[in-house]
Amino acid sequence: MTANPPASPPPPAATPAVAGLFAAASAARGQAHAPYSRFLVGAAIRTPDGGIFAGANVENAAYPQGQCAEASAIGAMVAGGGKRIAEIVIIGAPADPAADASGLCTPCGGCRQRLREFATPGTPIHVAGPEGVRATFTMDQLLPFSFGPDNLSF
Repeated sequence: MTANPPASPPPPAATPAVAGLFAAASAARGQAHAPYSRFLVGAAIRTPDGGIFAGANVENAAYPQGQCAEASAIGAMVAGGGKRIAEIVIIGAPADPAADASGLCTPCGGCRQRLREFATPGTPIHVAGPEGVRATFTMDQLLPFSFGPDNLSF
């Protein structure tokens, strides 16, 4: 007997803040360098002071050397002086608009840990397709019982 996967949470109510993040993530997705997978991802972070930092996935012919959109956005945030993530939008879908893009593009395991470094357990993580936000999770939902900076505060 196979277990059904857990149901996705409903998408959030549209807010101006989420709409702004969606627009920034969408613009970053349009700049993604994904010649191998042809799967374009953009991410945009909002910091508590309202700063918005975006990033795109950047693939490399030496596959392990690629970089996820979330990691790119975090790097931009840190370079811009940001230290905390208030919320993030991640948009992922195949480059071919005719391809099936119905799945959720949640952060990979490594990016979940990267996000955890700068997020709180309740930080909203909005997962989107090109048409809009499909689901919202908290950091704790995506990475329960996580190891983070607080574990190193003895």
